[in-house]
Amino acid sequence: MNTIEQQCRELLKNAGINTASEIDFSINDEVQTFTYETLIGLYMQASEASQLVFLRALEKSMETGAKGIERFFEGMGQLLLLSHLSQKFEA
Repeated sequence: MNTIEQQCRELLKNAGINTASEIDFSINDEVQTFTYETLIGLYMQASEASQLVFLRALEKSMETGAKGIERFFEGMGQLLLLSHLSQKFEA
């Protein structure tokens, strides 16, 4: 686990947010479920610059409390799914 990933997990832990929290996305009548932990792990596979952007955006979302964090992870999940779908269309 890299330092940025550890920082993300620590931020959530310190805020009392369970990283096993789940978000469901419905895609073509199929439900895709991601945990916060899974989303963090997936974004940590990106470049260091992207990881830092993720960390800063997470920090910013924490300013609005649990609801802001939930919306942050919903947005990150949607972005991930849209990226995946666009790659499928390009192939």
